[in-house]
Amino acid sequence: MSSQAPQSSSGPSSSESSSTGSKMNDFNQRFRDLHKLRQKARKENHEQVVEEDRRNKLPKNHEAKKERDQWQVKELQDRKEAEDKGLDYERVRNLETSADVTEKLEQKRKRKKNPDQGFASYEDMTLRQHTRLTAALDPDMESYKKMKECVGGEQFYPTADTLIHGNHYPTTSAMDRLVKDVHGQVKRREQYHRRRLYDPDAPIDYINEKNKKFNKKLDKYYGKYTEDIKDDLERGTAI
Repeated sequence: MSSQAPQSSSGPSSSESSSTGSKMNDFNQRFRDLHKLRQKARKENHEQVVEEDRRNKLPKNHEAKKERDQWQVKELQDRKEAEDKGLDYERVRNLETSADVTEKLEQKRKRKKNPDQGFASYEDMTLRQHTRLTAALDPDMESYKKMKECVGGEQFYPTADTLIHGNHYPTTSAMDRLVKDVHGQVKRREQYHRRRLYDPDAPIDYINEKNKKFNKKLDKYYGKYTEDIKDDLERGTAI
């Protein structure tokens, strides 16, 4: 009986030591995995910090410039493909673009050619109008050549010593275009908003200029509904 006791006690100790060893191995493996994840997170965080610092050092318009460069490259590629196929690129692009977008782009292009920078002087206004009218002018080269042959080179290209009175004979179509253009200018001028005069007798129901404009908008849309209430409040007969 004494010889069997040590054998029975050695069995549990070996199983306990093996379970303890497996637990330690699992713990060490999890620890190594966590260490790898920590290293990976530290690396990714460092890369993001470096990338953010690089973006902060770039100009503010870098992204917009990058998108514009990509758009220009794409436009050149599309234009080349259209030319290879024998198609008109402007026509193909307009077919793929909505009418509203096309109209806005055309208006933007016109404003860029002759921008309105506000009133500076009457000379600048006159020059801007002259530029706009000459850009809209469609010359008749046949009439131009006929007038040159009729008048002569000396009178057609006058100098300071040339008397040009009575030597120009405008055609009927040219006079019609002039009349049509003058009527168009008058019509456009009538659409301009005239400056509203200050009325000292108008009731003061505002505290500043912004509140004045807001009250005018309210009166425009709801004035007919609140007219009786305002009259009652002014008379002091409101309930």
